[in-house]
Amino acid sequence: MTRRLVIAVDGPAAAGKGTLARRLAQALDLPYLDTGLLYRATGRRMIDAGLDPATAPAEEFAATVGLEDLRRTDLRVPEVDRAASLVASQAAVRRTLVDVQRRFAGAHGAVLDGRDIGTVIFPDATVKLFITASPYTRAVRRWEQMAPNPDVPDRAEQIARVEREIAARDAADSSRAVAPLRAAEDAVHIGTDHLSADEVLAEALRIVARMTR
Repeated sequence: MTRRLVIAVDGPAAAGKGTLARRLAQALDLPYLDTGLLYRATGRRMIDAGLDPATAPAEEFAATVGLEDLRRTDLRVPEVDRAASLVASQAAVRRTLVDVQRRFAGAHGAVLDGRDIGTVIFPDATVKLFITASPYTRAVRRWEQMAPNPDVPDRAEQIARVEREIAARDAADSSRAVAPLRAAEDAVHIGTDHLSADEVLAEALRIVARMTR
């Protein structure tokens, strides 16, 4: 029996892991899951209910997150960034969503991106990638995703603010007691600062080919 192909794509926010994981799944004809959206959707539902994810338990919200929640267009905004990080630090939430992620890969394999795929969700993944970029590069990318007008006069100040928010998220994710953000010991690192999306995909495909021979 051929072993199912599970590819774990981990890394901090806006490093390019989502773009890579989507394109990798398409190239390899595998299902794709952005696992971070599960936490974002949980946080979004708490915000909509008027609850503070810093103080309120989120397990019941995580247990009822569905595909329609993942399609929402308001999941990548600063307040949801914060909420996602906070709910992800709750052990009960992570236990609930671990099962969701493992079932998704099923018997057919998948490409999953997140922060603990290679360390917690699939420590036996066929291929583990850890995608990185400098905080400034990531801030520019995130700002360009959110900015309605790229020619605003205070562009530099806005990017600096996003960079501070990203640094705070990194610190929270890396220091949390439950499933902190870190690279698996056997993960292959890809730095994306000076690579195009096509170059990152090509490098990842070379790694996958080498590790699945």
